[in-house]
Parts: sequence; C-alpha cells; structure tokens
Amino acid sequence: MEIKSSFLPRHLTDRIESALDDTPAVLVGGARQSGKTTLCQWIAERRNASVLTFDDGATLSAAKADPHGFVAALIGPVFLDEIQRVPELFPAIKLAIDKKRTAGRFLMTGSSNILTVPRVSESLAGRMEVLTLWPLSIGEVEGAREGFVDAVLAKDDPPWPKHGLSRERLLELVLRGGYPEVVARQAPARRTAWFGSYVTTILQRDVRDIASIAGLTELPRLLQLLAARASSILNVAEVSRSSALPHTTLMRYLSLLEMTFLIHRIPAWSGSRGRRLIKAPRIILGDTGLLAYLAGFTRDRSVPDPGSIGPMLENFVAVEILKQLGWSRTRASLFHFRSHAGQEVDFVLEGDDGTVVGIEVKASTKVGPADFKGLEALREMTGRRFRRGVILYTGERSLPFGSLGWALPMNAVWKLAHVNVPGGRPR
Repeated sequence: MEIKSSFLPRHLTDRIESALDDTPAVLVGGARQSGKTTLCQWIAERRNASVLTFDDGATLSAAKADPHGFVAALIGPVFLDEIQRVPELFPAIKLAIDKKRTAGRFLMTGSSNILTVPRVSESLAGRMEVLTLWPLSIGEVEGAREGFVDAVLAKDDPPWPKHGLSRERLLELVLRGGYPEVVARQAPARRTAWFGSYVTTILQRDVRDIASIAGLTELPRLLQLLAARASSILNVAEVSRSSALPHTTLMRYLSLLEMTFLIHRIPAWSGSRGRRLIKAPRIILGDTGLLAYLAGFTRDRSVPDPGSIGPMLENFVAVEILKQLGWSRTRASLFHFRSHAGQEVDFVLEGDDGTVVGIEVKASTKVGPADFKGLEALREMTGRRFRRGVILYTGERSLPFGSLGWALPMNAVWKLAHVNVPGGRPR
C-alpha cells in the first residue's frame, strides 16, 4: 500500500506548538522537501494564522520592495514560508515584535540556515526559537515515537529490544532515507529520479540564492566527494586536493552545503582536559537515501560493497539520533571522539548534566570484547560521568558484556520507547 507521507504525524509538532505558546517568533529550518511546509501549514490552520509563501513571485517582490511596510500590514498570527528568500524581513520582524511582543505571532520556515548570517541571528536574539525538521525518522514512518536518546542516557537499563531485523531490511531502510516524497514512492527507479531532480534543484536554486553568484559548477562533484567520505573525519586538505578547489573556496562551498542542510558536521568531543584529541569534525550527509544516490547505491542498480556499508550505517545512526534530539526529554548533544593515539568512539552523546554515553556502530553480525576498546578508553577518561557503552551491530540479539556495556541490534535506535526522565523537558 502506498504511504501518504503528507499525513504522517511529525514528532517535532509538540515542540513547535510549545514554542509558539510562549515565543513571538518560531523558525522551523530544514532541508528542502523535508516536510516543513506541510507541517507548518497544518499548525497554521489550527491557529487560524494567515499563510504567505515567498515561492510566490508577487509576494516575494512585495516583501523585498518594502520589508517594514510588508510586516506592518500583517494582522494576527502569520505563517511565512521559505523566509530565507527575504532576509531583509528580519529587522522588520524584530521591530514589530519589540512594538508588540505577542506569543506565536510569526511562524516561519527556511530551507537554508540563515542564522549563520550574523546580522540575521543578532536581529532576533531572544525573540525567536529555532527548530530543525529533518526528513522522516524511522519511527515517524512506522507510527512510533522513538526514545533511544532518553533510554541510553537514563540511569537504569531500559528493556532492550529482544529481536533485531534482517540485514536486507536494514539495508532497504538505509537506501530509502526519509524524504517524504521518496518514502511515498514504491518503485526504486522513481526514487532515483526524484533524488536526481532534488540535487539539481538545490544546487541550481537554493545555493545560488544564498551565494548570489552565477557559477557553482564544482558543487555537484564536491557533494559526491563528500558522499564518498561520509562519516569520516573531515580532512580539508585532502578534499581540497581531490576536488582541485582552493582552501578558501572549499571552505565557502562547505558552508553553503551545510546552510542548505545537505551536509552536517559532528563536532569532536572535548570534555577531557589534558588529553590530545582530534578536533576536526566528522562529516555526514543529512539523509542516507541521498547519500546512497550520490554514491551510486540504489536497489535497482547495485548493492553497497562491504567496505562502504559501515560508513553508511554510521551516517544512518547519526542522522536518526540527530532527529531524536529534537524531541527527546533529555537535552543532549552529539559528538565524535578520537585521540591522537588512535582511541576512538563513533559517537558520544553528552547530556546537559555531563552524563556521557559512547556509541559504536558495527556492520558485523558478531561482537566481541575487543570491539569495546574505544568505549573502555572513553570510560576511563570520563569516570563517573560515563553512563554506559553501546555497540549497535547488524546481529539480531541484545547481548550484555558486563561492565563493558551492551551490544544491541541496529533497530534499537528506533524501537526503544520514551522513558521518564526526572527534570526532563515536556514532549
């Protein structure tokens, strides 16, 4: 049966609604086609807000011609779609809020992270809450709210999944990704066609709108190079050589790709003083379906070779965790860890209280004590702050490894339910 993706509930809805209840402006950012407009239109209808989109040429022209007059003419709550196309509106919105500070006055969406522009972020500091809507999570597609972040950071062990899923099914989820339009398409060839059009649209429209330059012919090749290096530590010098891009140009292009949510940098964990740690970020793509398309791995064309499955699974886990951080009760941040001595952990979840969880991702169906070496090193560095170590693997059973931690099937990322967290934020 075909999935009607436009009607799939989004777990971020409660956070958006709560923000609108006490904050004058709420900006929902995220990649194009991640479902922002559909969700925010639904919220706007519930709140009797007027709807304006800057994809409409006349609306865009009016806003650019007289930003302050445009905002002053808005009556009641309003939903402004694709506001990144009119950054000139932000000073006018700031002025309107300062004159009349009413909660839920402006709901906005943006397909580029315009808050990286200093004049924009400064204009609405303290007046706007920013939330990120990623493509659909596995739980959103399956109709269940995931609680992996809360579960692994909780003091007591939760009920771990009793059974995993087949390697074939896992690969199918990874290759599909979470863009609503792709989830709704059953034919692999139609999914491939969608990704092709999507990349072209992003690079030819959104990136150029931000960059205000005519020529970005190197970006498609750069995006493919990054896909081939997904989940690895970003080596700017090596990417510069491989892409034949000067360092300054490469850094600018990386920022553009990050602003459009195509790539994401996971920072290095730096919670250990006096230790020599790798400080470069890990690079991931915002969707594994897009990653698979760029790498040439699709169900109708080819299956990833064993050497590439590991990085794809790491990227998959990272993205699913980042999605859950948007609605988890526990406030936490995601990092990676690697020392100059070679000790490493794929991902580190650190709660606001300093609690640390180490997460390793293995493509293997078997796990042994030797696989916990990196987690042991992290535990020694963090002491009492270390909550537990977890290895996510492609096997089908949850296995305890004593003080070393747990080996869990990969579906633990979306099968673990919410747990009560004392002092946690409401859903």
